[in-house]
Amino acid sequence: MSKIVILNRKKIQLYAVIAAVVILAGAYIGWQQTKTTAANVSSDAPQVLQMVTGEFTAMLDGKKIESYQFAPSSVYAKKGQPVELRISGVNGQSHPFVIEGQGIKGTINKGKTTVVRFTPKEAGVFAIVCQTHADPKDGGPMVGYLIVD
Repeated sequence: MSKIVILNRKKIQLYAVIAAVVILAGAYIGWQQTKTTAANVSSDAPQVLQMVTGEFTAMLDGKKIESYQFAPSSVYAKKGQPVELRISGVNGQSHPFVIEGQGIKGTINKGKTTVVRFTPKEAGVFAIVCQTHADPKDGGPMVGYLIVD
């Protein structure tokens, strides 16, 4: 047995008005949230980028091999926006480093977080190089990358 539903013109118009009000209300609320979020983001607020030092150890022909790395291996920043780069020392006692092309030097110590603040002036890929682990005989190369858009 089937039901037959008959809608007259006034009911269809009422449902159309209700649907339009719901759609407009949803669009308005979404617009307000986007506007509020955009107002809370300041271009002067630093981009906070985080890295850690890591170590891989393996045995090869009875010999212990160590290799150090930055994790993540790449961090991304925007040109002209302040950056706060935080690198935490997890493995290795000390990692003096340079960020090539940015004129930045520092040292990461085990159990501590080194914070470097700067504003990238140009776009490009800049190597973050540990000077202690610069070649394979010293467990390197220990290199990360700062990618500036």
